[in-house]
Amino acid sequence: MPTDTPNRHRRRLLHALAAVPWWAHATDIPVALAGVRPRPLVFPADHGAHPDTRIEWWYVTGWLSTAASTAGAGSALAERCGFQVTFFRSRTAVAADQPSRFAARQLLFAHAALTDLAEGRLRHDQRIARGGFGIAEAATDDTALSLRDWSLGREAHQGGSRYRARLASESAGFAFDFTFDTTQSVLLQGDAGYSRKGPKPAQASHYYSQPQLTVSGTLTREGAAQQVRGTAWLDHEWSDSLLDSSAVGWDWIGMNLADGSALTAFRLRSADGSAVYAGGSFRSTGGATRNFSADEVRFVPGRVWASPTSRARYPVEWTIWTPVGRYTVRSLLDAQELDSRASTGSIYWEGLSELQDGSGHRIGLGYLEMTGYAGRLSL
Repeated sequence: MPTDTPNRHRRRLLHALAAVPWWAHATDIPVALAGVRPRPLVFPADHGAHPDTRIEWWYVTGWLSTAASTAGAGSALAERCGFQVTFFRSRTAVAADQPSRFAARQLLFAHAALTDLAEGRLRHDQRIARGGFGIAEAATDDTALSLRDWSLGREAHQGGSRYRARLASESAGFAFDFTFDTTQSVLLQGDAGYSRKGPKPAQASHYYSQPQLTVSGTLTREGAAQQVRGTAWLDHEWSDSLLDSSAVGWDWIGMNLADGSALTAFRLRSADGSAVYAGGSFRSTGGATRNFSADEVRFVPGRVWASPTSRARYPVEWTIWTPVGRYTVRSLLDAQELDSRASTGSIYWEGLSELQDGSGHRIGLGYLEMTGYAGRLSL
């Protein structure tokens, strides 16, 4: 297939979207236009969308086993499949004083992926639509996202949160109907949810995580439904500026450890592979959180996998140094590259991976994300 085919498809999609009306003015949105600045996050409102900011995502990843399995994260039987569900919201460049109610001010994208370790296969689908008209919606008072028949929502449950994701992909042959229950309080990343992403003060996001989510529900593959359970991680992040001009992309991990703790680490990366900025956090089993400063995190690449389609070369094994220890991250399937040029316009690697301690023992599972290897990431 010619390499520019996905780009042509994306252009056709965007052209078609121009015919779909956006029914709400920016002034119709019932939310305080706070932008991104140091402030206390307020829930449940900050579970919802922030349409005054440039880019936002709700991102759920995890692993699944059969409902009958009693294996934990430290067991070789714990992982059968990995999954990703991500909803993106992007504010367009339409001027705020644009008088037309038909001007598209918000776009919604969604990605879903299933890593089947038994098949050695990644299934992936994506969607895009402009906001409104009952086609694509992102509520501002709580997590309530929909893109045609794909959805992600939240409700209060037993003093915490219960999320539900429902979607089906006929072309990729899978469907999710998953419930995610919190087992811990919200993990505020950075300084009380204000997370620096570069050397300049404006390069920051509001960012929180929900690690150690319990998963239950139904996974359908090629029409065959199976009850599953597992453990997941949710990130919600919104920003006006994530990338320094010298950065081409980032490397990130979100790892649920078998003992109930949680590890986050990231770095913004320049074209020569050096770090532009870094950070992360560690929440212990007792709930104490240690946030990492930029000079306390180091990513050292190991084994590399070359994509046969994009020709990008991804380090699928890493040694990561943090203030709480040295870890090894190893992908459980190398071929977990996602081509999202028909929606967000990028190619990136996102995959189920294991976390090992200094002795090489598996101590957790989670996801590794690598962007900017197939070309500079553009947000």
